[in-house]
Amino acid sequence: MDVYGNIGPALLLTIFAGLSTCIGGAIAYFIKKPKLIYLSFVLGFSAGVMIYISFMELLPRAIQNVGEILSVSVFFVGILVIAFIDMSIPWLKNPHHYKDLSDFKESQNDTDKEKNDRIMRTGLFTAFAITLHNFPEGLATMGATLVDVKLGIFIALAVAIHNIPEGISVSVPIYYATHDKKKAFLYSCLSGVAEPIAAVIGVFVLLPFLSATVLASLLAFAAGIMVYISIDELLPMAHRYGHSHVVIAGIVLGMFIMAISLFSFSL
Repeated sequence: MDVYGNIGPALLLTIFAGLSTCIGGAIAYFIKKPKLIYLSFVLGFSAGVMIYISFMELLPRAIQNVGEILSVSVFFVGILVIAFIDMSIPWLKNPHHYKDLSDFKESQNDTDKEKNDRIMRTGLFTAFAITLHNFPEGLATMGATLVDVKLGIFIALAVAIHNIPEGISVSVPIYYATHDKKKAFLYSCLSGVAEPIAAVIGVFVLLPFLSATVLASLLAFAAGIMVYISIDELLPMAHRYGHSHVVIAGIVLGMFIMAISLFSFSL
């Protein structure tokens, strides 16, 4: 099998899959007047996407390849890593950490800048989680294409489909915080760049050492990070604005779209 002969197609397909986040990021250009109900919906949508894909695709795939004990262990390592990063942020800049009740009460009268800082932080944490999630996806797309270009094409299409709402989940909070459409679009694109970077690393560095165990562990690690981000960042922020039913609708729609994309890929 001429694995090295497929390096070109592998890189191109991974670039296509990763940069499809730019399509979702472009949604910021269609928002003329920001409304909090839109933000609640998109944050709920993002949480639905992340939770569904973590428990229905990433973690099961890891368990299938390396077993439940290792996969679940790495899953919780991912949670611990992102929790450590979250807790390392000073409490004055972290909306989830208050020293006492008076701090919480004062937060109800936050300035516009403080509110925007919280939203911006949520967008950046989402970008970070998606970037880590996209890295093993890039390795998966690259590895499949090296073995079978047709299989790589199907995987790249499936990845591209669910990368579009991921781009939305990054761009919209950043746009609400900064009112800068170019910055929102840029960050969403950058979160997708992890996939072609992973492909390049896989080709030139990891190819001799890449194994099913390493790849599956990366998927479980990314799943842990995405679940933590959803529960600790996205859902509390979405409910902050008092549109609970809208948040639920966003969660369900995000899960439904991910279910459709994964089901289509399995056909």
